[in-house]
Amino acid sequence: MRGQFVVVPVLAMLLLFGVPWWTLVLAPDWGTAGTIAGTALIVAGLLAMPAGMAFGHGKRQRDGAARVGDSLLAVIWVLFSWSILSLVLRVALLGVDDPLRSRIVAGATLLVAAGLLVHGNRVAMRVPPVKAVDVVIPRLGPGLDGLRVAVLTDTHYGAIDRTKWSEQVVAAVNALEADVVCHAGDLADGAVAKRRKQVDPLGGVQAGLGRFYITGNHEYFGEAQAWLDHMESLGWDTLHNRSTLLERDGDRIVFAGIDDPTGAASGLPGHGPDLAAALDGVPSDVPVVLLAHQPKQVRQARETGVDLQISGHTHGGQIWPFHLLVRLDQPTLSGLTRHGPTQLYNSRGTGFWGPPFRIFAPSEITLLTLRSS
Repeated sequence: MRGQFVVVPVLAMLLLFGVPWWTLVLAPDWGTAGTIAGTALIVAGLLAMPAGMAFGHGKRQRDGAARVGDSLLAVIWVLFSWSILSLVLRVALLGVDDPLRSRIVAGATLLVAAGLLVHGNRVAMRVPPVKAVDVVIPRLGPGLDGLRVAVLTDTHYGAIDRTKWSEQVVAAVNALEADVVCHAGDLADGAVAKRRKQVDPLGGVQAGLGRFYITGNHEYFGEAQAWLDHMESLGWDTLHNRSTLLERDGDRIVFAGIDDPTGAASGLPGHGPDLAAALDGVPSDVPVVLLAHQPKQVRQARETGVDLQISGHTHGGQIWPFHLLVRLDQPTLSGLTRHGPTQLYNSRGTGFWGPPFRIFAPSEITLLTLRSS
């Protein structure tokens, strides 16, 4: 059994690097010198990528190593994906003899991958556009009709210093003049002392009725309780398995939040999702908006009749076609869906994890407008 934890990742790495090696280096037959140089480059990446990921995201938290490992992960994933897709072009060029056919395929693969990576980096590093969605909640009273809820999630402040980006995101959110602002988890990767410079601009977020934050799974890779405490010090209401009641023009609505499921195995006392505790004492006739980091937590939400769940976590796949793997674990990638009596809005996220790229999965700042009819 232990051998599988070594063999499976090794085989995955060999496949991940081996397919591009065959497509870009071996099949085109660039001659002895070209083959040796290309192979050396692939081997260097094969060694550097896991080393960078281990040193960058392990206990040592070396940001330089993380930037190298994360970037190489994106590059090889895109090259792997488009090397497989290049088989279509290879078939279309059956009338062309090798090595010319393989060289055309290799060139096309490199060109597409380079273009996607350049564009994907720009999309990841920009201030996300606002995605406006109306959500009809039949139980919502007329006094709350038009309630504006701005959603941030998956900011993943990490190895790349995005303090300026954070300030610009806050300015974009404040321009929305939202009644409520939510952060649905995966705030930062790393310790508070190391990431607070990037996070602290969130203290300037303005909301008429409340600012709410919950933990995501990545908080539990670091300092979950410390992040809850820090966000509270910035003036955010931390919905750690609890709820708060809001009122406007005589009508009421509850905003509740639960921990990410990884909290249950974190060893932190009182952590882990507890929906019963979060909804304890909530009046049965009041609509409930639940913050739960992972979309699959809607399975519990629907059983309790939650009106709307707001989630993140998936990043919409972040780098295509990774969304295919995400869908094996989550009921949805993004957007508004219905699950029995509960509606689920799943954001693609405001930032990015690890690789500073988003390919066919743009980030977003979400503005949900709640409607009574």
